[in-house]
This record gives sequence, structure tokens and C-alpha cells, in this order.
Amino acid sequence: MQSLSRLTLVLCCAWVLTILYGEMIAYWVPLWTCSWPQLEGDLSSSSSIDRTEVKVAIVADPQLMDRTSLSLAPKSLALETAKFYTDLYMRRSFRSSILPFKPNLVIFLGDHFDGGPYLADQEWKESYNRFKHIFGLEAHGRYSDILVYYLSGNHDIGYSNFHTQHPEVIQRYEKEFGARNYRFSAGKLDFIVVDAQTLDGPKQGKETFLSWQFIKNISQADTVTPRVLLTHIPLYRPNDSLCGPHRSSSIINQRVSYAAPDQGIKYQNYLTKDTSDSLLHFIKPTLVLSGHDHDQCTVTHSTDFGSIVEHTLGTISWQQGNLYPSFMLLTARDSNATGSTNPVSTNLCFLPMQTHIYIWYLFQFAFTLLLFFVWPTNGFASFGRFAGFVSSVRSKWATMKEKIDEEDCEYDTIWDSEGSMHLIRKNKPRPVTSLDVGITGRGNAVLRSSAKKQSTHEQDASILVLETNIDMNVDKSEKTRQSRSKITRLVLRLIRVLRMVIIIAAVNVPLYMMLLFKDWIDR
Repeated sequence: MQSLSRLTLVLCCAWVLTILYGEMIAYWVPLWTCSWPQLEGDLSSSSSIDRTEVKVAIVADPQLMDRTSLSLAPKSLALETAKFYTDLYMRRSFRSSILPFKPNLVIFLGDHFDGGPYLADQEWKESYNRFKHIFGLEAHGRYSDILVYYLSGNHDIGYSNFHTQHPEVIQRYEKEFGARNYRFSAGKLDFIVVDAQTLDGPKQGKETFLSWQFIKNISQADTVTPRVLLTHIPLYRPNDSLCGPHRSSSIINQRVSYAAPDQGIKYQNYLTKDTSDSLLHFIKPTLVLSGHDHDQCTVTHSTDFGSIVEHTLGTISWQQGNLYPSFMLLTARDSNATGSTNPVSTNLCFLPMQTHIYIWYLFQFAFTLLLFFVWPTNGFASFGRFAGFVSSVRSKWATMKEKIDEEDCEYDTIWDSEGSMHLIRKNKPRPVTSLDVGITGRGNAVLRSSAKKQSTHEQDASILVLETNIDMNVDKSEKTRQSRSKITRLVLRLIRVLRMVIIIAAVNVPLYMMLLFKDWIDR
């Protein structure tokens, strides 16, 4: 029992470390494995870098789950559980893995919600409050010390076909998140934000016209500042394009679904080639950042004015089909800095793999049960029992051998002078010689090889039958007792396992619940 208690203590400590890692330490790993990218040609010290560079954290596709997600019944336990754990993961990731990098500004690349266009006003407001809570935003979706910029996504306002039927979804979005087409500056960069959902819409459509008018005005602006194009939907790329080493799923090929002629688009994976070429022609960006695909992809677009790299960011959520959620750190050169040939540099960072953490929980639980089932009560002292078992086997083998030897021997009866019968062992028969003929007598005892009488045979037969019946009854009773003993031992072992699991749970469940809600409660 003492060894079992030690095993319980060891497993309890292992569970504590596992829970601490899965619920807290894992979110610190990006701080150790990722860093702000350094600009090419930068020879300044780290102290001057903080004064001359603008740091940008970029997040894509949170897609907060709602009643439109996973085809689950609204308000069901399964949906509410999935929502809670998904929200908690993103909140922990943002607060423990992204904000500690201390960015100067944060950019959300669209798809803040999952069913945004289809939610009633009250449901949409609830999702918006969840969004602010997850990412720690203050009034109007801002921070007091960090600038925040948003892109509209198809899960926020729908595609062009939806806009013509429900223009109120655009008004609702702009009221909380601001304009859908705008520009802002950070360091030595101009960021151009476009509403990609409207670009391939009908030419006579209001929203499509406004988006292209904004893009053309940008192209006419007289500026030499490098530009970064921000679009939720990625630019056109040939089918089966290579996406670089960070891609985890197969390439999604082109797919565009039109509602009807001149009625807009119902769905698209990427912008059309004509739209993509026009965007690049008018804006002439140094870099393109996009989302929508939920997976990482890096492609290079060839244009008349040079090659342009596009980074498609993976989702920050672990429930959106990507086992490897990620975010991006971007360093932009300050307008007063010199000595850098490239004004922008990026670094892709990966977040903890939540599914792997849950799989490890299940594996450790199964391993704990297995250990408790097979672990002997006295632990390693069972080697003494093993030695005793070997000794008992050897003694039984010796007894069996002696019985076999006795069965191989022959016995003769001896009648003494008083008429009493005795059995004596004799050696196995050997060839008869002339010296063996006759009757040998010693004292008053006479050796008679055939002295057993008929009545003795009958008595032996009846005794044998009686002993056989007794042996059968004894065997049945012994088997019954053994069966009952096995069931009893099994029940006692189950009770022991349950008791040990309860002890471990009593220590770790409160710890898990404390860590579970630690980051969820407002600070």
C-alpha cells in the first residue's frame, strides 16, 4: 500500500505539471520561439530599434462561433461548450502570446464572426461583446495604448450578392468597426485597406463602385511611401500553386459562385485574376497581407513593376480547420530612420496546438488507469513474492516427481506370523534367473507375490469409487471458491483504482478550474 501511495503522489505531480503546461505554459512558448523581425541593413542597437521601428501584430479569422456554426442546435450544451473553449483559447493566445510582444498596433484581417450577416441584431451585439472580451478591447473596440485596425470579411458582411438584399448588415458593421475602405500610416509604410467582398460584384452596384473609386483615388495620390495592401480575400493564384513550408493542408483551387448575371457573387476562394491584376496595378504595393483561407500560404506575384510577395495568414482559432493556429509580427521602418534598404519585414509565429493538448490529456488519463490496474499493492517488493512463487513451483515439481516415481514402482504384500499384511516396494522387474526361483523366507515373515485375496480387490474398487466422487466434489467446490475469489479481487482492485483516481482528481480538478477561468474573468 505504501508503494501505491507513492505512485499516486508521482502521478498527481505529473498531472499538475501537465495541466500547468496545457493551460498556461504552452501559451508562453511563442514568446521563446518567435521574435520581432529585423529589417535588412539595420545596424542599430536594440535600444535604438525600439525608437525607430513600428511593431505590428496581425491576426486573421477569429470567426467567433454562434448558432450558425457546426450545425449544432442553438443554445445546446455542445455548442455552448465549443464556444467557451474556442473563445478561451483565443483569449489566452492573444493575451499571453501576442500582447506580451508589446505591439504598437494590431490589425484584424476580417471574419471576426462566423455567421455575422445572418445574425439578428441582438445576437450580433452579443457576438460583438464576446469579441471585445476575448481580445481585451475597450470602448469602440480600441485600446488606450495600442492602435487597432479592422478589415471586413465575408463572414462579417457577406458577399456582393448579399449586400444588395441586406444593406443593413454593412451599416451595422461600420457602426462598430468603422469604414471598410481606408488607409493609415505606420512608420515608413502606408497600409491600404480594401473591402475585397465588393470588388468582384456587379459594376453598377453601389458598394462595388465605391470600393473601386477609393482604389483609383489611392493610385492618383502623389506619394513615394511604400504601401502594404490589406485584403481579406487573397489575390488570384494559379491552381495548385506552391505555398511554402508553412502550409498544412492541400491547396484550395479557384472557386467562384455567381448568384445570377449582374447580381453579384455568392462565394469565392480568391479574387479573380482581372481584379487581382487591377489591384496590383493601381496600388503598386510592396507587400500584400490576406486571410480567408484559414491556412498559411506565401506566394509571389509577378508584375510590370517587380515581384510582390503575398502572405496569407492562418486563422487564430483552433476550431476553423487548421491544427496550427498562427499570427504574424511585422516590423516597419520609422519615417525618421535611415540605413535600411527594406522598409518592412515579417515573421510568422505559431500558437499552441490545442487539439494535441487534449489528446495528451486523454493519453495520460488512460495511462494513469492502466498503471493503477496493473501496479501491485506492495510495488517493487513483489519481487520477493515472485521468488516465493518460484520456490513453491519447484517444491510442487519435486512432489510430482516423487509421485511419478512411486507410480512406476511395484509393491508386494508380506504377511507376518501374526497374520498382519504389509506392503513393501520392490524394484522394476528384471529378467528371471535360476537363482531367483523359489521362496525366500526370513524369520517368521514369508514373501508371497500373489497373496492378495479377491475380497481385497473388491474393497479397493469401492474405496476408489468413493475417493473419485469425493475428489470431484472437492474440485467443484474449489473452482467455485476460485471464481468467487477472482471476482472479489477484481472488485477490490476497481475500488482501489477509483479511490486513487478520486485522490488525483481532488488535487487537479480545482487547479484546472482555477486556470480555466483565470484568464476568462475580466482583470
